[in-house]
Amino acid sequence: MDKRQLREKLKIKRRYLGEILRKKWDEQIAETFSEGFAKFETFNIYRAFAGEAGTDLIIEELLRAGKKVYCPRVEGDDLRLSEYGNFQTGAFGIQEPQGEEYKGSVDVTVIPLLAVNQRGYRTGYGKGFYDRFLLGKDTLKVGLGYDFQIEEFEEEQHDQRLDYFISEKGLYSFGEGDVNGKTRS
Repeated sequence: MDKRQLREKLKIKRRYLGEILRKKWDEQIAETFSEGFAKFETFNIYRAFAGEAGTDLIIEELLRAGKKVYCPRVEGDDLRLSEYGNFQTGAFGIQEPQGEEYKGSVDVTVIPLLAVNQRGYRTGYGKGFYDRFLLGKDTLKVGLGYDFQIEEFEEEQHDQRLDYFISEKGLYSFGEGDVNGKTRS
């Protein structure tokens, strides 16, 4: 199955995931994220749309804990970060921050995906925004999704590898170990 077919298959699966189950799984994802990443201070995190794993609970917890939260926005072919807040609907129907661009570093970048393979490579919507954005950045790359989004596909040379993937079933590590020093598969 090529990436285009895989994208379509998983968009359909996400679309038909029931709201009760989605809410439960998003709560489990948020709990796992909090357990593993609460020690960090700065976060780049997407605003979920179109059936993506939810980020609202994670963002609320980070803000309550006094963490710095930035969200991406699309400008041309690039992603830019701004502090959480002052949202407007962007070119793809996603709520994007409109404040001054943040050019500093972030400890953790939370990334949406349509699929992730066993080697930690993700496929998104095919525009390459995150692959370009992450190139050369020193940030932990954490993908969020549901366990059914673990699929086998061949990554491409430009694809950026995740460090971690969080689903309703837990934390998957693609590096030396998870944030607590152990690997879970």
